[in-house]
Amino acid sequence: MGILALARRPLSALQQYAVVTANYWAFTLTDGALRMLVVFHFHALGYTTLEIAFLFLFYEFFGILTNLYGGWLGARFGLRLTLWSGTLMQVAALLMLIPVADTWPKWWSVAYVMVAQAISGIAKDLNKMSAKSAIKTVVPDTPDDQSRGEQQLFRWVAILTGSKNALKGVGFFLGGLLLTSIGFNAAVGAMAAGLFLAFLLTLVLPADIGRMKEKPKFTALLSKSRGINVLSLARFFLFGARDVWFVVALPVFLQAALGWRFWEVGGFMGLWVIGYGIVQASAPALRRSWGQSKPPGVSAVEFWSGVLTAIPALIAIALWRQVAHPGVAVVVGLAAFGVVFAMNSSIHSYMVLAYTDTESVSLNVGFYYMANAAGRLTGTLLSGALFLAGGMQACLWMSCALVALAFASSTRLPAVHATPTS
Repeated sequence: MGILALARRPLSALQQYAVVTANYWAFTLTDGALRMLVVFHFHALGYTTLEIAFLFLFYEFFGILTNLYGGWLGARFGLRLTLWSGTLMQVAALLMLIPVADTWPKWWSVAYVMVAQAISGIAKDLNKMSAKSAIKTVVPDTPDDQSRGEQQLFRWVAILTGSKNALKGVGFFLGGLLLTSIGFNAAVGAMAAGLFLAFLLTLVLPADIGRMKEKPKFTALLSKSRGINVLSLARFFLFGARDVWFVVALPVFLQAALGWRFWEVGGFMGLWVIGYGIVQASAPALRRSWGQSKPPGVSAVEFWSGVLTAIPALIAIALWRQVAHPGVAVVVGLAAFGVVFAMNSSIHSYMVLAYTDTESVSLNVGFYYMANAAGRLTGTLLSGALFLAGGMQACLWMSCALVALAFASSTRLPAVHATPTS
């Protein structure tokens, strides 16, 4: 009754954004926890890292399609539809996993979980696109002070992406804890119930949030902006470089090679993502403390990509030369990777909105995160295959190569306020 009463009252743009963000936070908890649950549950059943990577194949593949078409749907029908669809699809994916049993044949378990993960991948990227696009629609226009508006956009993007990733880290820890305490099947059921409650909060949203005044044509799916296209390419390589060691190789390495328990692995990966999120959210303040008063531009992307290239190479060398205990080398090295990667990602997330206009924001954001999902898919498959072939070192060297390609791509970026169709 309370929700229906609120639904009759018009919400301000900021309130609309707050509701979208709160739903996205709840979704993110289940997304992070589910990843840990799947990796650990099936590794304990004797699946190889490559077989585990295939469990995420549809998750990432359908994320690519969702970002491409989801942006068009958001622009045409409004972000409320995409948000509702994403949340309810995640609930359905979690419910699907309740009956999964150890006694199932391996081929059937893999196929069944891949389908559930496909639904989850579609759901995740519908939610992400909705939340990220909503920022551009609520940042106040400041025609008299363009720099002020850009700074506010940078701050709001940083807060959303940073807090989301911090909660994803909590989700990793939650996944390991739930698997240890109540088991796989009960854990996914509990998460489905909690996320459905979060969905009920979104019933207050108006139908037209994020909807374009003129219905976009289907041909508008592919971006024609050089800035968006080049930044999307750099994003592809950047997130491939992270997931090539993070998705499968790292949790299996910590558990199998170093003997960590499930909750310890989930806790470490959770703390890594929480720290990464804190740095993301603090990026504007950190830049101000370094005397950077203007919004970031192309030079900032190039700098942080260049620094990031060296870190996975140094970790791989440390493991090869055995200059420190493998656990110390990986934990310290990946902490440094997380700080620099967070600055990179935060600036990327700002620039995709700086390159686009409010009217076509969901189309461009959807295209950009399509490249993000393609990078994750590539990194996930490489993570399982390279770890099986050459261990953690092989994954880290590939990460170095992919970051180098992200740096090379970023050198082709136009100035933020260059003509968007150049």
